[in-house]
Amino acid sequence: MAGLVNNLLILFLVFQNICLGFRSPLSVFKRYKDTTRSLSSECLGSDQPVISLGLSDFALDIRMPGVMPKQSDTYLCMSVPLPVDDEAYVVDFKPHASMDTVHHMLLFGCNEPSSTENYWDCDEGTCKDKSNILYAWARNAPPTRLPKGVGFRVGGETGGRFFVLQVHYGDISAFRDKHKDCSGVTLHLTHQKQPLIAGMYLMMSVNTVIPPGEKVVDADIACHYKRFPMHLFAYRVHTHRLGKVVSGYRVRNGQWTLIGRQSPQLPQAFYPVEHPVDVSYDDILAARCVFSGEGRTTETHIGGTANDEMCNFYIMYYMEAKHAVSYMTCTQNANPEMFRNIPQEANIPIPVKSDMLKMSHGHHEAMKDTDKSSLLQQAKKEEEEILDQDFHIEEAVEWPGLDLKLGQVSGLALDLENNLVIFHRGDHVWDENSFDSKFVYQQRGLGPIEQNTILVLDPSNAKLLHSTGKSLFYLPHGLSIDKNGNYWVTDVALHQVFKLGADDREPLLVLGVALQPGSDNSHFCQPTDVAVDPTTGSIYVSDGYCNSRIIQFSPNGLYVMQWGEETSLGRARPGQFHIPHSLALIPDFSQLCVADRENGRIQCFRLETGEFTREIKHKSFGRELFAVSYVPGGLLFAVNGKPYPGQAEPVQGFVMNFSTGEILDTFIPLRKSFEMPHDVVASEDKTVFIGDVHARAVWKFASTEKMGHRSVKKAGIEVQEIKESETIVEARLKNNPESTDPLKKQEKQHLVQQTSTGVSFVLVTTLLIIPVVVLLAILVFIRWRKTTVYGADGEHKLDSSSGRILGRLRGKGGGGLNLGNFFASHKGYSRKGFDRLSTEGSDQEKDEDDGTDSEEECSAPPPPPAPSSS
Repeated sequence: MAGLVNNLLILFLVFQNICLGFRSPLSVFKRYKDTTRSLSSECLGSDQPVISLGLSDFALDIRMPGVMPKQSDTYLCMSVPLPVDDEAYVVDFKPHASMDTVHHMLLFGCNEPSSTENYWDCDEGTCKDKSNILYAWARNAPPTRLPKGVGFRVGGETGGRFFVLQVHYGDISAFRDKHKDCSGVTLHLTHQKQPLIAGMYLMMSVNTVIPPGEKVVDADIACHYKRFPMHLFAYRVHTHRLGKVVSGYRVRNGQWTLIGRQSPQLPQAFYPVEHPVDVSYDDILAARCVFSGEGRTTETHIGGTANDEMCNFYIMYYMEAKHAVSYMTCTQNANPEMFRNIPQEANIPIPVKSDMLKMSHGHHEAMKDTDKSSLLQQAKKEEEEILDQDFHIEEAVEWPGLDLKLGQVSGLALDLENNLVIFHRGDHVWDENSFDSKFVYQQRGLGPIEQNTILVLDPSNAKLLHSTGKSLFYLPHGLSIDKNGNYWVTDVALHQVFKLGADDREPLLVLGVALQPGSDNSHFCQPTDVAVDPTTGSIYVSDGYCNSRIIQFSPNGLYVMQWGEETSLGRARPGQFHIPHSLALIPDFSQLCVADRENGRIQCFRLETGEFTREIKHKSFGRELFAVSYVPGGLLFAVNGKPYPGQAEPVQGFVMNFSTGEILDTFIPLRKSFEMPHDVVASEDKTVFIGDVHARAVWKFASTEKMGHRSVKKAGIEVQEIKESETIVEARLKNNPESTDPLKKQEKQHLVQQTSTGVSFVLVTTLLIIPVVVLLAILVFIRWRKTTVYGADGEHKLDSSSGRILGRLRGKGGGGLNLGNFFASHKGYSRKGFDRLSTEGSDQEKDEDDGTDSEEECSAPPPPPAPSSS
């Protein structure tokens, strides 16, 4: 009898041990609930933000904590931590908001919110690190439904730790009754891997202007698609009051297939694509917004306030998981002529009932007079929230252009067809013998360069398409191309600036006096670069190695003004230059940015006045910053120089957020090495070319989309955001170094362990009853056999077998499954930056043997002649 009691005791302990390893599904998130901040009693449904929906699914309720905005056009933000650490997929969204109080909501993902308060003014920012927009809602939109097997991927090794909800309260008259708002969204998430990954493709106009009183104004957007196939299943349109209809199409072999067409004055939901559309490599995605300027007395521009306009067409798509890209954008019109064939339906407004028009977009009706500076400031805020994309620049190692036989490569540009244009020095070199102490060129006896110095290449295969510039230049330097396709170049030996037609043998315009350095209004001294304003035609010249100024000329070449001075002792002040070496015109913000080479920084100025606006400077730049290039939408690309002896900053390329100055990425070549990268140019698809004056080479780099441990080539598209943030960014949360709060970290780990064992109590009980009954039957049988056959030795055998059973069961139920730390530190973008030196004011290459700092482009055997003109 004593043996039977012992065996029953063992079974009781086994039962207790196993039961402790399982929890009710609601208990999985108990610790999360216990730590959740207290919310207003008016926020129904917010007292339990995480709800288990089974073994692998759960719902996350994200709501404003009972807020009451005090003025119209207020943006409020709040954050919610992710309740689990492992990879999950968002498969459904359920918004909780009314357009009576809310204009729109945006849901971001990031690692560190801008504030730890219950909520805050979004002017402080949404996140301290990079943020990705996961979802957007406006105008009483119904819930978004994703097809079965499709989900937005969040978390995991590339995920983040927080959701941040941004709510834009347009007209606050609805708050006169002093009620508190609890708008938000409920997410349905699952841990089950989805075979198809959802993503967002945003088509957005960034430069549309609507004249006052104009009856019909079209805003057209079109981009070539250069990725794996995607399948479109939902779309959403967005404008402000002036929008009449927005239409989106796939264009294949000249045939227009409708994706979706809707009035932006109707509820701005994601509407299903009626007839599923697939998009393949080299298709064109096109969209048109139709506006009317009737009733306006001033021009209306793209912007984020009630009086501005927007033209956005969102496409929700899915791709196979192995090829998935979470977010793509299009902000250009790659083929304006194509829109002559757009279906007539795109030009016909969709009738909307008057009561719907009265509801507008939630913006208050008061018209504000907003000056240009405030609009630019608004654009900065908008852009900051969008540029945070998970991409990396890598060398396109298959590109054959690196093997071209070139002279010293001094300038690069992209023409109107996005062909690469190279400005090189043929068999001429800039060395210590090129100039005397007064900057007069000493090698005139060599004559002009006999090779074609301007080469036009196919950017995909480096095939020579066209060449020109023979017998015109002595020492080429800067190159840019205006909106009409004209080449603008500088020659430091001639001290001149030239305007050339793409097919012209003779210059259309010449500024400066040949071979005569000077510092008055009609002379240059080794001018380095030139930029042309696409709006006004104004010409800006950086002058140069022996002057420290920027000069503005009229489109006809008449002197207008200049600004800048030499750098004084000590720290360089704003407006001071030590070789203004490269120019980048920022038309989106009416600014001109200058690579202040020897001061290792970028300075930006207002185009109209030359007024200093900002400086971008990083330790990783090192001592020299050679070149800067801007991509419409908000990205700056730059290159630095080699470090001085004893300095560690490597020579490399940089990608920066123009508005914040933050370094988003750095990159170096895989083939060969940078020696003296002299110029950089980038396209909107983040294809980057860098020319090296010492290596006499041009590298091509391309953007890759980061996806866990793999990357996918990014074909392209750059993004600019409006503060209204109607941009839908990739459904992937970036990771962050592990939390500095040990309690939160322990709580997260505890949640993971609980999740791994979160099986229904009822199921566990049922499973346990069966083996218990079987074991009892076995025990009774063994006891009977022991007394009748085996005697005392049978009891020993029973104890031994029971011990083995107990050990096995304890081994299964004793510990939770360890999933690891979901947000383990992830190697992010390198913050290393620009570095190089030079004490001399020349463009000569540095002599690495003696470690001197002259930037002399050292003598080398002349290269073979450049390809002849085609």
